Amino acid sequence: MSAISELIRVESDGSISFGDYTLAAKAKKDNFEYKGDLYKVKTCKEITKLESNGKFVYESVPGTAVCNFSQDENSVAFQVEGPDDAQITLELEEDAEYEITINDKNAGVMKTNLGGKLTIGVELTDADAAVVKVEKK
Repeated sequence: MSAISELIRVESDGSISFGDYTLAAKAKKDNFEYKGDLYKVKTCKEITKLESNGKFVYESVPGTAVCNFSQDENSVAFQVEGPDDAQITLELEEDAEYEITINDKNAGVMKTNLGGKLTIGVELTDADAAVVKVEKK
Protein backbone atom coordinates (compact mmCIF):
# COMPACT_ATOMS: atom_id res chain seq x y z
CA MET A 1 0.00 0.00 0.00
CA SER A 2 2.42 2.70 1.27
CA ALA A 3 2.00 6.39 0.58
CA ILE A 4 -0.91 7.91 -1.35
CA SER A 5 1.09 10.12 -3.74
CA GLU A 6 -1.93 12.26 -4.70
CA LEU A 7 -2.69 12.70 -0.93
CA ILE A 8 -6.36 11.65 -1.35
CA ARG A 9 -8.24 9.62 -3.93
CA VAL A 10 -11.46 7.69 -4.48
CA GLU A 11 -11.05 3.92 -4.87
CA SER A 12 -12.99 1.72 -7.30
CA ASP A 13 -15.11 0.35 -4.42
CA GLY A 14 -16.27 3.88 -3.52
CA SER A 15 -14.09 4.27 -0.43
CA ILE A 16 -11.31 6.86 -0.09
CA SER A 17 -7.58 6.52 0.51
CA PHE A 18 -5.40 9.30 1.91
CA GLY A 19 -2.11 10.14 3.65
CA ASP A 20 1.62 10.02 2.97
CA TYR A 21 3.79 9.26 6.00
CA THR A 22 6.98 9.46 3.89
CA LEU A 23 6.84 13.28 3.55
CA ALA A 24 9.32 15.27 5.66
CA ALA A 25 7.29 18.47 5.30
CA LYS A 26 3.53 18.85 5.75
CA ALA A 27 1.48 18.69 2.54
CA LYS A 28 -2.25 19.33 2.17
CA LYS A 29 -5.04 19.06 -0.34
CA ASP A 30 -8.23 21.11 0.09
CA ASN A 31 -11.68 20.97 -1.48
CA PHE A 32 -11.57 17.33 -2.55
CA GLU A 33 -15.17 16.46 -3.41
CA TYR A 34 -16.45 13.05 -2.35
CA LYS A 35 -20.12 12.06 -2.11
CA GLY A 36 -21.21 15.70 -2.00
CA ASP A 37 -18.83 16.65 0.82
CA LEU A 38 -15.58 18.62 0.69
CA TYR A 39 -12.58 16.89 2.25
CA LYS A 40 -9.24 18.27 3.35
CA VAL A 41 -6.19 16.17 4.12
CA LYS A 42 -2.96 17.25 5.83
CA THR A 43 -0.17 14.72 6.01
CA CYS A 44 3.54 14.18 6.70
CA LYS A 45 5.68 11.83 8.77
CA GLU A 46 4.50 13.41 12.06
CA ILE A 47 0.71 13.50 11.49
CA THR A 48 -2.09 12.64 9.07
CA LYS A 49 -5.42 14.47 9.45
CA LEU A 50 -8.68 14.26 7.49
CA GLU A 51 -11.57 16.72 7.71
CA SER A 52 -14.96 16.72 6.00
CA ASN A 53 -16.81 20.03 5.52
CA GLY A 54 -14.50 21.57 8.15
CA LYS A 55 -15.22 18.86 10.73
CA PHE A 56 -12.68 16.45 12.18
CA VAL A 57 -12.83 12.86 10.82
CA TYR A 58 -9.45 11.12 11.37
CA GLU A 59 -6.04 11.89 12.86
CA SER A 60 -2.97 9.72 13.36
CA VAL A 61 0.26 10.41 15.19
CA PRO A 62 2.70 9.73 13.62
CA GLY A 63 1.52 10.07 10.02
CA THR A 64 -0.02 7.10 8.22
CA ALA A 65 -1.38 6.02 4.85
CA VAL A 66 -5.05 4.99 4.98
CA CYS A 67 -6.71 2.87 2.30
CA ASN A 68 -10.35 1.96 1.73
CA PHE A 69 -11.67 4.32 4.42
CA SER A 70 -15.45 4.04 4.64
CA GLN A 71 -17.81 5.41 7.23
CA ASP A 72 -21.54 5.38 7.91
CA GLU A 73 -23.68 6.26 10.94
CA ASN A 74 -22.75 3.02 12.77
CA SER A 75 -19.25 2.07 11.65
CA VAL A 76 -15.85 3.04 10.30
CA ALA A 77 -13.51 0.66 8.47
CA PHE A 78 -10.07 1.18 6.93
CA GLN A 79 -6.64 -0.27 6.33
CA VAL A 80 -3.75 1.71 7.85
CA GLU A 81 -0.01 1.56 7.30
CA GLY A 82 2.90 3.45 8.82
CA PRO A 83 6.51 3.14 9.87
CA ASP A 84 5.71 3.06 13.62
CA ASP A 85 2.84 2.23 15.94
CA ALA A 86 0.14 4.90 15.61
CA GLN A 87 -2.37 6.60 17.84
CA ILE A 88 -5.53 7.10 15.78
CA THR A 89 -8.36 9.41 16.79
CA LEU A 90 -11.77 9.25 15.09
CA GLU A 91 -14.78 11.56 15.37
CA LEU A 92 -17.87 9.45 16.05
CA GLU A 93 -21.17 9.81 17.91
CA GLU A 94 -20.64 11.31 21.34
CA ASP A 95 -21.11 9.23 24.48
CA ALA A 96 -21.57 5.96 22.55
CA GLU A 97 -19.94 2.51 22.80
CA TYR A 98 -17.99 1.00 19.90
CA GLU A 99 -16.51 -2.44 19.38
CA ILE A 100 -12.97 -2.27 17.99
CA THR A 101 -11.50 -4.98 15.75
CA ILE A 102 -7.90 -4.88 14.51
CA ASN A 103 -6.76 -7.51 11.99
CA ASP A 104 -9.88 -9.59 12.75
CA LYS A 105 -9.01 -9.69 16.48
CA ASN A 106 -11.35 -8.16 19.04
CA ALA A 107 -9.59 -5.19 20.68
CA GLY A 108 -12.45 -4.50 23.09
CA VAL A 109 -15.24 -2.01 23.54
CA MET A 110 -14.54 1.70 23.99
CA LYS A 111 -16.79 4.63 24.77
CA THR A 112 -16.48 7.99 23.06
CA ASN A 113 -16.17 11.13 25.15
CA LEU A 114 -18.69 13.98 25.15
CA GLY A 115 -17.01 15.40 22.02
CA GLY A 116 -17.41 12.08 20.20
CA LYS A 117 -13.68 11.35 19.98
CA LEU A 118 -12.39 7.79 20.14
CA THR A 119 -8.64 7.11 20.32
CA ILE A 120 -7.11 3.71 19.60
CA GLY A 121 -3.55 2.45 19.41
CA VAL A 122 -2.58 0.40 16.37
CA GLU A 123 0.63 -1.62 16.20
CA LEU A 124 2.27 -1.15 12.81
CA THR A 125 5.53 -2.14 11.18
CA ASP A 126 7.11 -0.94 7.96
CA ALA A 127 5.96 -4.03 6.04
CA ASP A 128 2.50 -4.63 7.46
CA ALA A 129 -0.80 -2.83 7.31
CA ALA A 130 -3.57 -3.19 9.88
CA VAL A 131 -7.27 -3.56 9.11
CA VAL A 132 -9.34 -1.55 11.59
CA LYS A 133 -13.11 -1.83 12.10
CA VAL A 134 -15.07 0.27 14.57
CA GLU A 135 -18.75 -0.66 15.02
CA LYS A 136 -21.37 0.95 17.24
CA LYS A 137 -22.82 -1.43 19.83
